[in-house]
Amino acid sequence: MTQQLPSDPSLDLFIQAAQGKKALDIVVMDLRGMTAITDYFIICSGRSSRQVMAIADHIQKTMRDNRIRPLGVEGAGSGHWILLDYDHVVIHVFYDPIRRFYNLEGLWVDVPRIQVDSPQIEMDDIFEGDDTDDQSDVPAHDS
Repeated sequence: MTQQLPSDPSLDLFIQAAQGKKALDIVVMDLRGMTAITDYFIICSGRSSRQVMAIADHIQKTMRDNRIRPLGVEGAGSGHWILLDYDHVVIHVFYDPIRRFYNLEGLWVDVPRIQVDSPQIEMDDIFEGDDTDDQSDVPAHDS
């Protein structure tokens, strides 16, 4: 179910921060009334573990510059799934194969969401900083 979410200026700031490092497939999920954990999930992807770490670092820097600090950060060392907890907004930054494996969007299929337009990516950007990730520790996914 895709729809417009209520205007929340802080959501825009988080989304713009993720877009600043070319995060892919940004989805905002409205969890208000569904869970006490948070009001919104923002889920996005990177094409490499290096890009995942850059996206998460850029979000944290942007928020810090706006005097917003996370309650917690998990997974920053691996670059496969970084969780940034800002209380009412929890951001999941995934390495794309890990995102597909865990499929958070599938777990929350009934919540309102918006798909955010990702910035246009040039072919040179695809390989810029690509560290040719070793996928040996990516979980196998049996379809």
